[in-house]
Amino acid sequence: MLQTILQALRIPDLKKRIVFVFLMFGVYVIGLHIPVPGINREAMARLFSEGSILNLLDAFTGGAFKKYTIFAMGIAPYINASIIMQLLTIAVPSLEQLAKEGESGRKIISQYTRYLTVVMAVFQAVGMNTWLRQANVLDTTYFGFMQIVVTLTAGTSFLMWVGEQITDKGIGNGVSLVIFCGIMASLPVQVMKTYAAVAHGLTSILSVILLLIFFVATVMSIVAINQAQRRIPIQHVKRVVGHKVYGGQSSFLPLRVNSAGVIPIIFAISILYLPSTLANFGGSGPVGNFLRAMAATLSPGSTWYAAVTYAAFVIFFTYFYTAVTFNVPEVADNLKKWGSFIPGIRPGKPTMEYLDRVMTRITLAGAMFLAVIALAQFYIPQITGVTTFSLVGGTSLLIVVGVALETMQAIEAHLLMRHYEGFIK
Repeated sequence: MLQTILQALRIPDLKKRIVFVFLMFGVYVIGLHIPVPGINREAMARLFSEGSILNLLDAFTGGAFKKYTIFAMGIAPYINASIIMQLLTIAVPSLEQLAKEGESGRKIISQYTRYLTVVMAVFQAVGMNTWLRQANVLDTTYFGFMQIVVTLTAGTSFLMWVGEQITDKGIGNGVSLVIFCGIMASLPVQVMKTYAAVAHGLTSILSVILLLIFFVATVMSIVAINQAQRRIPIQHVKRVVGHKVYGGQSSFLPLRVNSAGVIPIIFAISILYLPSTLANFGGSGPVGNFLRAMAATLSPGSTWYAAVTYAAFVIFFTYFYTAVTFNVPEVADNLKKWGSFIPGIRPGKPTMEYLDRVMTRITLAGAMFLAVIALAQFYIPQITGVTTFSLVGGTSLLIVVGVALETMQAIEAHLLMRHYEGFIK
């Protein structure tokens, strides 16, 4: 693999793209350490010691949320806007028509996504600042308040631009790589904290070894599930055009086991921690106390029924998002339209029912896997006794491995186009 990477760096165009990605990473890391004014750092540290959802959000931003820097919101508003536009594309006929118009339609939808990102970033920045003022963490004037809102919105907009530039001039998916960089930026801090815990006798060597075993096993399982797919054989009918015969070949339709990715876990976390978010606006009255008690009860690592509820939400959203992104009737209709069929299955409704049945079964395996991964981030620290290394299990590791695989496959495609030996043997 090292030899293949060296071969990739010998290709001028590919080397230029890889260097550009790392330059953008450098810009991102610099922005992670530019704080906004008016923040009480000690009060912010106490606030983060109270809730695990804040630490999870902080992991996605590379520590920018806890430091409250210009990238404190990360790329989350853009991701939420993209998901909303994806759902609207299915629900709104005009947007669905735009999506079918090819590159020109996708450019218009991308522009709508950018506008929606700015709107969502403004609302999120106002909400975050209001919450921090109520928690006595942010102390500033009204003008300073609006200045921070503009700064945070500009930071998210800049990260959106960086992601698009990486996609265009770099290699791989830019937005995914921005999230990847944010998570990996906190890795050295976690390693140093774990080393310090071992050095001071707070954690044993055996606990760290057990943690590494869980880490390797989790990475291997994520790679296996992300690469797993059910290949449905497709037969293409022969067509006579003039004096030539076209078609007649056979291919396959790949159905991924984990086609929803990490989205179901993000949706489930948002639902379960909604009471905790609302409690921040409920003050210290009966409503706020009730919401905080509900949030503590629904925390996935607190009780067994909270864990079951969390897993059920992950499974539900896996099926929901898969149904949204993989339109079975449309796939069956396209196969019939182009004269293709599944051997032994009649075109039309029987094909649709067959694909729906197969997709339901393999999605169950992917949903159960996501549920286990989602709960791992809460229970692996309890099993190993190591609480300073949060990358093992959970959403962060799923994103890191998934983005690494996606980027590796992009490099693989560039190497194969130039007849070099790739990563995958």
